[in-house]
Amino acid sequence: MNKPRLDDLTGGSQITTQGPGLQKSPLVRMTEVFALSRWYTKLIIIFACLLIPFIVHSNYAMRVIIYICLYIVLALGLNVVMGFTGLLNIGHAAFYATGAYTSAILMTSYGIPFWLTVPIGMVVGFTFGLAIGFPTLRLRDDYLAMVTLGFGQIVYIVANNWMSLTRGPRGIPSIPPPCINFFRWHIVIDSYRAYYYLILLFVLLTVYACIRARDSRVGLAWMAIREDEDVAAVMGINLGFYKTLSFAFSAALGALAGSFFAVFQTFVSPNSFTILESVIIITIPILGGLGSIPGTIIGAIIMIGVPEIFRAASEYRMVAVGAFMVLMMIFKPEGLLGKKLYQQVYKV
Repeated sequence: MNKPRLDDLTGGSQITTQGPGLQKSPLVRMTEVFALSRWYTKLIIIFACLLIPFIVHSNYAMRVIIYICLYIVLALGLNVVMGFTGLLNIGHAAFYATGAYTSAILMTSYGIPFWLTVPIGMVVGFTFGLAIGFPTLRLRDDYLAMVTLGFGQIVYIVANNWMSLTRGPRGIPSIPPPCINFFRWHIVIDSYRAYYYLILLFVLLTVYACIRARDSRVGLAWMAIREDEDVAAVMGINLGFYKTLSFAFSAALGALAGSFFAVFQTFVSPNSFTILESVIIITIPILGGLGSIPGTIIGAIIMIGVPEIFRAASEYRMVAVGAFMVLMMIFKPEGLLGKKLYQQVYKV
């Protein structure tokens, strides 16, 4: 049997030669077959998601699933800043509130349809992202976290005190449901099944937007900034432009989730956008793995779904969630799906 030589220039090197000891494990081979890059795997996942309302008949369970999807949109938007660009944002609930209040005010006070308030809310959120991005160009780490935290509190205080616009602590009630008018068809989205398909549409659009952004030149620039800002600047990357764009893109996705929240709850008040809400949103991409889109989705399922499973033990469920997070930080600090091997095998 001829053994490969290190100086063999005619064939593969000793490193790339597949010998008996270098065979892939059955788990790796199985994951490659069902990788997310396979078109049939994507179709299976989408088909399974479409069947959920026909399998789950409990209104309570459907409401929890809708909230999981809502937090998936929020966490994916925050993942753009924290996972792709490496910037810490503790005030993401401010953009969430921006979209919710924009849709609520336009629908109740001016009678604008929901489908027009969604892009308007995203534009307003995008503008707020630019507003917070420009002043923080030279800030990093803890200082950036303090500024974003302050911005979130400013939005909360304004919503709580601007009585003529937001009605303050009383909130905005009686937000009408979305309607679809197509020739003689008039469909009102007012059931859990209809709201589920609406938020599922938003989730698919958000995932697609994040994948396209990550794999573009902009996404490569974001990840270069995440790894080392100084090296990225030396390479010619405009740090100010790409950081601001990251905040604005994230804010637009947060406003999208806020618009859905407004029509789903039919009521918007400042208490829904406190600092605790930002902490919950931050925890999701950290738990799933910063920069990982599938990890963020799984993190939302765990953070929102698991506490509801243990709701019967109301005195201990948050203790159990906190203990789980502590164990995660000790034994798997990179997150559930933060490994490079996972990113290589499940390349979307």
